[in-house]
Amino acid sequence: MSTEEMLLLVVAYIAGSIPFGLILAKLRGVDLRSVGSGNIGATNVLRAVGKKEAALTLAGDMLKGVFPVLLILSTSGNSKVAALGGLFSVLGHNYPVFLGFRGGKGVATSLGVILAFDPLIGGLTLFLWLLSAFIFRYSSLSALIAFGLLPLDMIIFRGRGVGFLLGLLLAVLIFWRHRGNIQRLLNGTEPRIGQKRGL
Repeated sequence: MSTEEMLLLVVAYIAGSIPFGLILAKLRGVDLRSVGSGNIGATNVLRAVGKKEAALTLAGDMLKGVFPVLLILSTSGNSKVAALGGLFSVLGHNYPVFLGFRGGKGVATSLGVILAFDPLIGGLTLFLWLLSAFIFRYSSLSALIAFGLLPLDMIIFRGRGVGFLLGLLLAVLIFWRHRGNIQRLLNGTEPRIGQKRGL
């Protein structure tokens, strides 16, 4: 790996670390870390702040995944490094240097990564998330379903290459960051999309 490619990975991590949800909430006078789930992602922004801020957070977090992958593909053209850059951006979102490595769960940023890496599979993953959200009304369950199927989608459309490894690692990160949600889903205490926590 060249020095330029290593620098691009650093850029990917730093881009992923930008806490759009936290910034937008603060502009509305809300400390996102102390309300709702305490998460910095769009779902908690929706519950704690509002729809417009949640939509902006979702867009910003997705762009954090899109930007590094497209940047690396356009400069080095190396799909392996691009996949690694996408992974670094998600790690930046999940473990941001600016917030003491306490970040979000990486769903929107992971979606951005996949959309940039393979638009077809990214579109399928987004569709599965939206369909699951429409049917079940649980943001966490929708993410688990969409990303749980991502490695299989990669095998079907791309084979067992770098795309499969990227999909597998993103799925593992999603499930790891949703450990508490999985327990609440099993207990029947997970709030639905748009529902105030505790109601």
